[in-house]
Amino acid sequence: MRRLMRWLGIALLGLVAVAVLVHAVILSQLIWWSRFDPARTRFMELRLAAMRADDPDARLRHHWVPYERISVHLKRAVVAAEDDKFVDHEGFDWDGIQRAIERNQRRGRPAAGGSTISQQLAKNLFLWPGKSYLRKAEEAVITLMIEGLWSKRRILEVYLNVVEWGQGVFGAEAAAHRYFGIPAAELGPAQAARLAVMLPNPRRYERDFGPRLAAHADSVRRRMHRSEIP
Repeated sequence: MRRLMRWLGIALLGLVAVAVLVHAVILSQLIWWSRFDPARTRFMELRLAAMRADDPDARLRHHWVPYERISVHLKRAVVAAEDDKFVDHEGFDWDGIQRAIERNQRRGRPAAGGSTISQQLAKNLFLWPGKSYLRKAEEAVITLMIEGLWSKRRILEVYLNVVEWGQGVFGAEAAAHRYFGIPAAELGPAQAARLAVMLPNPRRYERDFGPRLAAHADSVRRRMHRSEIP
């Protein structure tokens, strides 16, 4: 029994050491990305691999643009639709999380997550799709790192440049060209609201943008002027 406990202790220490090393790598990457733009995210890698399983020549549509070259309407629309307390919270919207828990309990399934822009960015940069306690725990740790290292302006800039907006479409510039044939800087309020409401399920909504989603986009358009952005 003593030998078993000793080996269990060694194994536990090994797991802790691996976890510390992994998070140290993530921390160093976030420090680097505080000044230099990410070329690729974990979500991009996963999507490209899935696309190339069907087409070996498949490529992502992605072009980085600085914060100043993204329409203020898109910034306001995304904050209004995704995280209206973005500039005030420190990574987590506890009221939103409570509302999401209550909605999920009423529906009897995990449909609403209450994630902030910072949490979604953490997931996009380093993690994977799906729902699990492990992923949510990792997301929380990385979110704290992002909020501690980056300004709100940098968080929103990176998010708008790496988030998925359709099959193989990543970032505001590629999305603006894909859906409207214009650069991200020229997006108007209605176009911005339409893009913002696609974010929860972009590959579905690029094929099926029905009346309910259109009504939601109109609601976002009418209230997004009140959204505070960095």
